[in-house]
Amino acid sequence: MDGSAGREAGLGVGAVAQRLGVAASTLRTWDRRYGIGPSGRSPGGHRRYTPADLARLATMQRQILAGAPPGEAARVALDEPPGEPAPRAHGAGGRRVPLAGTSATPDGTGAAVRGLARAAMALDQPAMVETVRDALRRDGVVATWDGLIVPVLTGVGRKYMATGECVEVEHLLSTVLLGCLAEVTAPARSLNVRPVLLACAPEEQHCLPVYALAAALAEAGATARILGARVPPRALAAAIRRAGPNAVFVWSQTAETGEPGWLDGLPPSRPPYRLVVGGPGWARDRLPGSVVLIGTLPEAVAELTSTPPLA
Repeated sequence: MDGSAGREAGLGVGAVAQRLGVAASTLRTWDRRYGIGPSGRSPGGHRRYTPADLARLATMQRQILAGAPPGEAARVALDEPPGEPAPRAHGAGGRRVPLAGTSATPDGTGAAVRGLARAAMALDQPAMVETVRDALRRDGVVATWDGLIVPVLTGVGRKYMATGECVEVEHLLSTVLLGCLAEVTAPARSLNVRPVLLACAPEEQHCLPVYALAAALAEAGATARILGARVPPRALAAAIRRAGPNAVFVWSQTAETGEPGWLDGLPPSRPPYRLVVGGPGWARDRLPGSVVLIGTLPEAVAELTSTPPLA
């Protein structure tokens, strides 16, 4: 084994977590649920990640970045021939491309993507705001999310994976996106008297997709209430009792926040509400049967505004 390969072999879970920009608990979950784990051993018999293991993890991370559920991403990674070891990565890019949609890409999006990416790399906040606002006015929330926001966030994440840089770019861009999405408000006359509650799972800190969904619902004429990141089950239950929602949406981006057992404990209401979840973090095989799982922003909007009519 040459020197470079030797330096990459035998990494423990902590070193790999730092390298990929994910939590060590996420790696352990991927190992336990999907069999994407360390195949090597240290001289003392401890499990260690080899270069081939790192390549599989990089493939899985890229698939999740593109919107695939973890189980599907794991299958792709296991089926792919071993490649080069993964570059170092920050979790921002990989964790900030949620609800990738399937809507058609509007004309001119390529130029907008390049413009927003240049503005982001230059930390040019006014230019970023102008680009995003223009796209939202011209193309709407769903098309802007799918055709502009997701590609640029993905590109920033890949830049970090290749160079270890651009954390500040992702942070400022996310701040701009949250502000622009929050500016999209529901019309004076809404489709629904009973609101839709939008929340992140307990300890889930990635709330950008929730703001995107709120903006898309507002554009569709539906009123939503954003409870934000890291919503404890008791707090969500209290909000359900107070608001009497038509639907409740809960987001989980990471595997460590996707254990769904607590969903069964949410209180019933009259009339009943629909419970919808989204995000790649959920343990799909353990979701309660009454829960609706969605995978894209258009699906979420359709589900949360579908018949029976909002009340």
